[in-house]
Amino acid sequence: MEIVIKPNCEAMSHCAGDFVEAWLSRKPDLVLGLATGSTPLGLYRELARRHRDSGLSFARVTTFNLDEYIGLPADHPQSYHSFMRESLFRRLDLDPRRTHLPDGNAADIAAECAAYEAAIRAAGGIDLQVLGIGHDGHIGFNEPSSSLRSRTRIKTLTEQTIRANARFFGGADKVPHHAITVGVGTIFEAQCCLLLATGTEKAGAVAAAVEGPLTAMCPASALQFHEFCTLIVDEAAAVGLKRRDYYRYVYDGKPDWQQWEKTGA
Repeated sequence: MEIVIKPNCEAMSHCAGDFVEAWLSRKPDLVLGLATGSTPLGLYRELARRHRDSGLSFARVTTFNLDEYIGLPADHPQSYHSFMRESLFRRLDLDPRRTHLPDGNAADIAAECAAYEAAIRAAGGIDLQVLGIGHDGHIGFNEPSSSLRSRTRIKTLTEQTIRANARFFGGADKVPHHAITVGVGTIFEAQCCLLLATGTEKAGAVAAAVEGPLTAMCPASALQFHEFCTLIVDEAAAVGLKRRDYYRYVYDGKPDWQQWEKTGA
């Protein structure tokens, strides 16, 4: 796992933008896995800026989102369909036919989950998976105790996750209790994972994911076993890392052939 520590959220987002752009330059028909929530918003703003100002194109990119609430129509303002449309999709030259999210209103949720897995396989699998991390170490909606070999399925959200999302819904009683999520096993099959975190409130989860034991109680810890995983965090999210000085030393001393940043953010 490569650990990159940046001074603040803005620098983290710029660095993550360099990472995604480096992948796009190598593979314009990238299959890109996307996350929701507040963490990737800075990255999404950075990608939109590069598209607007520098012509970075996503015309051949295929996207798959990690999750969606069950019971919310796609046009609900708090659905992840709406979130992605407003936060990213409408700001890029993405082909709408190439953007995919689970259907939380499907009549047969189990069939929808199986179809989503099949669609990912049909696209050739995820090349680059963008991830956030929850306060308890969840990725997607894979809550603690999730199987580390799990596939796309329905999950019951923890009370902590519901409370964390209550501000978006006007109260915890209005937050859906179930969601469709891509599984840890499916995430693990991506060629590369890019995990982002910012703020001291994520420091405990970051430390557990990077330096703690491999355990289903911290689903993000499974990424320790991934062949190509990069974690980009700000200083606040890195405060719990015991070896953060070593991670800085490793990153600063990378040979030229390992460099992927364009601007040294």
